[in-house]
Amino acid sequence: MQKVSVIGIGKLGLCFALTLERAGYDVLGVDIFPDYVSAVNDRTLQSDEHNVEEYLQECTNLRATVDLQEAVEFSDYLYVVVATPSLPSGRYDHSQIDSVIEKLQALGPVQQKHFIICCTTMPGYCDTAYERLKDLGYTVSYNPEFIAQGTILRDQAFPDTVLIGESDETVGSAIQEMYEKMTDSSPSFHRMARTEAEICKISLNCFLTTKIAFANMVGDIANYSGVRPAPILKAIGSDTRIGQKYLGYGYGYGGPCFPRDNRALALFAGDVGIEALISKASDESNKQHLDYQVNLFKLKNDVKEPVEFDYVTYKPESTMLVESQQLLFAQRLTEEGYEVILNERSSVIDEIKKIHGDLFTYKERKE
Repeated sequence: MQKVSVIGIGKLGLCFALTLERAGYDVLGVDIFPDYVSAVNDRTLQSDEHNVEEYLQECTNLRATVDLQEAVEFSDYLYVVVATPSLPSGRYDHSQIDSVIEKLQALGPVQQKHFIICCTTMPGYCDTAYERLKDLGYTVSYNPEFIAQGTILRDQAFPDTVLIGESDETVGSAIQEMYEKMTDSSPSFHRMARTEAEICKISLNCFLTTKIAFANMVGDIANYSGVRPAPILKAIGSDTRIGQKYLGYGYGYGGPCFPRDNRALALFAGDVGIEALISKASDESNKQHLDYQVNLFKLKNDVKEPVEFDYVTYKPESTMLVESQQLLFAQRLTEEGYEVILNERSSVIDEIKKIHGDLFTYKERKE
């Protein structure tokens, strides 16, 4: 049985480890929190991510440790799935990957091992990681995933695209083989240099933000003209050059990936002397769309009538509030004098109260 180490088994990393295990791999997960590691090993971990608890109960070839050296000795393939949150500048914070690299440097040289970065990184970072590790016996590749919170396991099983920024052809083939075993779809494989893959990852998400911003712009034009957005957008999407996905009218884009990847592409473009006007316009259009939505709502709804939201996370399946346009919309309506009722899960309500206190009226619904 082939072995794989997964460094960082938070929500995404644990899902990746579970997907590998279900594909027939012997998996060792690494995390820095002993209680969390114990919960994984005891199969008592609670997760709001769909199917994680079920898969964890069923798996027989996954265990966790806090010992990085054990993970290095366990497998020749070290997948790194730690967080790279955005800095105030809009660039990604690579400090958690840096910390792993520093620990590997302290452990010293190895017989050839393969360090595979799954986190979103600024283009060029993976090349610098390689320079830091190559003399110790490591290759470095980049293999980000295209997943969404709430459907991570499903997205890992049925990807459209697998992106591999390969250190060399041999490593790229090994990574592709893993995905051929892990996936239940027939994804297209795109193998390229590390920096090419880093640019590709954020550019793909930037295209989706542009498409969402375009659809909402057309929808705003329709609404303010007194006509329906839906038939217009359906007709536009029927053209095979465009397609229906991400072309519906609704809230602006939010969440932990789209806004920051869109901005990061513009920042990196500036680094190489390109002004990424499309990325900047998508970001600005997303903000303006909220203004248009609020103004239209005010025109059609009496301020004396309460307004109820079924959810205010960035999408219904998630519990995340990161850049949620729904929550921003609800907040704006309170500023306009409306009573806003949030019909949400208790865990989400708790998070909202930390930010907004009693700004809203809360109605708890079952998880």
